[in-house]
Amino acid sequence: MQPIRRLAFVVNEQKAGAPKLARELMATARQAGVQLTPVVGFPLPEGFLRGFDACCVIGGDGTLLGVVREAAREQVPVIGVNRGSLGFLTTFSSDEARAHFAELLAGGYRIAERALLDCSTGPGQHDLALNDVLIKDEVNSRLVRLEVFAGTELVTDYYCDGLIFTTPTGSTAYNLSAGGPLIHPAADVIAMTPVCPHTLSNRSIIFRNDVKLHVYNRMESSRLLVAMDGQRNLTFCKGSPVEISISPLKLSLAQRVDYSHFAVVRTKLQWSGGAAAPSDPG
Repeated sequence: MQPIRRLAFVVNEQKAGAPKLARELMATARQAGVQLTPVVGFPLPEGFLRGFDACCVIGGDGTLLGVVREAAREQVPVIGVNRGSLGFLTTFSSDEARAHFAELLAGGYRIAERALLDCSTGPGQHDLALNDVLIKDEVNSRLVRLEVFAGTELVTDYYCDGLIFTTPTGSTAYNLSAGGPLIHPAADVIAMTPVCPHTLSNRSIIFRNDVKLHVYNRMESSRLLVAMDGQRNLTFCKGSPVEISISPLKLSLAQRVDYSHFAVVRTKLQWSGGAAAPSDPG
C-alpha cells in the first residue's frame, strides 16, 4: 500500500494508557518523517481530514465511530488502536501497534472497505452509520408499532421495543446482543433485528444491498427516536418514513496484512472448541 506521509491522531484521553501510547506512536511517526496532527476532540468537524493519508484512532470502538463520517467523506483510511474493551473496530492491540507501526507507516497494511448505512428521517435529516440504526420510542419503557417496507413491498408490522438495522460490521454490536446474526464484514447485506418483539416468530431478516427500507410509525401516541451508532440522534419528522439503505460511501479500515476476521471473533467472543483441523475423510 501507499506509505503514510501525513497522519491525524485522534486520542481518547479518558482511556487508560491512551495518551502514553499516543506519545510512543507519534515518536515513531516523527522518526519516519511523517507529518502529524494530534486531536483530542471528536466527532471530527466536516473537512478536517482533507489531505491526510490516514487517521490513527487510539481509544475504543466508540472513539472510532466518532471519526467515521469524516473519514468516509474524505476517503481517508482509519487505523484503530484499541484502548477500550472488546474493540471489534479498533483492530490493533497496543502491543501490535507498537511492534508494527513503523512497518504500517511504510505501507505494510491492507485496506478493508466497510459498508455504511444511509438514514433519512425527513427533509434535512440525514446521517451515516457504520454499525447500526436503532428506531425506538423516546420513552424506554414503551412499545412501538413499526411497519416496514422493502421498496414497495410490505415486509410486516412489528409490535416491539424497537428495530435495529445493522451493517455486517455492526452485527457484533447491539444486533448480537438482541439475538441477531453474526455477518462476515465482506457480505453486502443489511440485517434487521427486532428488539423484544411481541410476536415470538418475528426474527432477524437479511436484505440484499440494493434495497431501500421504509419504516412507518403506526402508533399515534408514540414519538420515535432514531439513533445512529448509539451516538447521534436524528429528529423524526411526523408523517415521514425513516428511510434506510446502503450508502455509496465506504469506510476504509487499515489492518495488518495477516489480519483474520474469525481469529478476532474467536478471541473477542471467547469461543471455545477443538483447534485441530478436521480429518481427511478420504
